Amino acid sequence: MATWTWFESMDAWKAACRLVVAVHKATAEGEVSRDYAFRDHLRKSALSIPSNIAEGFERQEDEG
Repeated sequence: MATWTWFESMDAWKAACRLVVAVHKATAEGEVSRDYAFRDHLRKSALSIPSNIAEGFERQEDEG
């Protein structure tokens, strides 16, 4: 099992951050940009992925 010193070095966290950027760009234009509730839900959902990775990493460090 791999161990990381920082969650920022995890490939999963980096990919999740790229997903956040892609979702923001995709929801910045067109019809979805005018459906505020749907747009915000998509953006918050995407942001929860790297946030949960960071939280899990920190929790593991505290227990560790």
